Amino acid sequence: MSASGGTKAIVAALAANLAIAVAKFVAFLFSGSSSMLAESVHSVADSGNQGLLLLGGKKAKREATPQHPFGYGRERYIYAFLVSIVLFSVGGMFAIYEGYEKIKHPHEIEAWYWPVGVLVFAIIAEGFSFRTAIKESNATRGSLSWTQFVRRAKAPELPVVLLEDLGALVGLVLALAGVGLALGTGNGVWDGIGTLCIGILLILIALVLAAETKSLLLGEAAGTEDVEKIKNALVDGDVVTGIIHMRTLHLGPEELLVAAKIAVEHDDTAGEIAQAINAAEARIREAVPIARVIYLEPDIFSESAAAAGTNPAKDQGGATPGTTH
Repeated sequence: MSASGGTKAIVAALAANLAIAVAKFVAFLFSGSSSMLAESVHSVADSGNQGLLLLGGKKAKREATPQHPFGYGRERYIYAFLVSIVLFSVGGMFAIYEGYEKIKHPHEIEAWYWPVGVLVFAIIAEGFSFRTAIKESNATRGSLSWTQFVRRAKAPELPVVLLEDLGALVGLVLALAGVGLALGTGNGVWDGIGTLCIGILLILIALVLAAETKSLLLGEAAGTEDVEKIKNALVDGDVVTGIIHMRTLHLGPEELLVAAKIAVEHDDTAGEIAQAINAAEARIREAVPIARVIYLEPDIFSESAAAAGTNPAKDQGGATPGTTH
């Protein structure tokens, strides 16, 4: 997933949320609608989240240092995780509190045309932002379903923006429903119920984001397709006769570490093995350009040693001991 695509979606979402946040807050001041206040805080939180994603992308570009020899690519994962925390605490918990207070102490909505007009404007603006996120995601998700894309994407920005925009649109519909029912019945409790539903929605989205970014922070292997490409590129059938075991790890969305123990013949010379390793590294980088850190260890394959050890093939980033191609 290209960083440029994610950045474009983030900027579009940031511009929409800043405009929407101001409009919602003005509507709250004129109407006193708790749904509008909750949605104002939601949009402010979303704007802050987009700022965090942009900051994480910038920090991730720093050069590697002796203290951080593999670079700062995971900064993007850290800031995406912070987004889930902000969405949970600032957006979700505040909305639930405000909804509870409005249900407990309901009052009629004043100047109804303000919240209704702003909500319609916000739905249109969020729709454009969501459309941009969908367009940028379609360029990279291929044949994956949307659920698979969110779960498997190694770059966190587009899944985060997608879920945020989806949550914003659903939240706006809930707010509009709450305001509409409050106006139609003259009972402000419906406004509070709409606010409460917005809070629950935001917390659910935050939990999904936290679970997915936690997995990325812990370290995920390359995707199945990339693993197969690496395995096929490793073995030349001449000097490198098989893969004893292999591990892959994303150091960042666009940087992959590959570590493998490769099988060679016992009568190969050191020069032949060194030349074969260099050639294998070149083939891997050609097949999977994000494989930038590669460690290959030659060894003599032993059936008994392989049988006694663990089976790396159980992991997505592994290869069956003794695999040949």
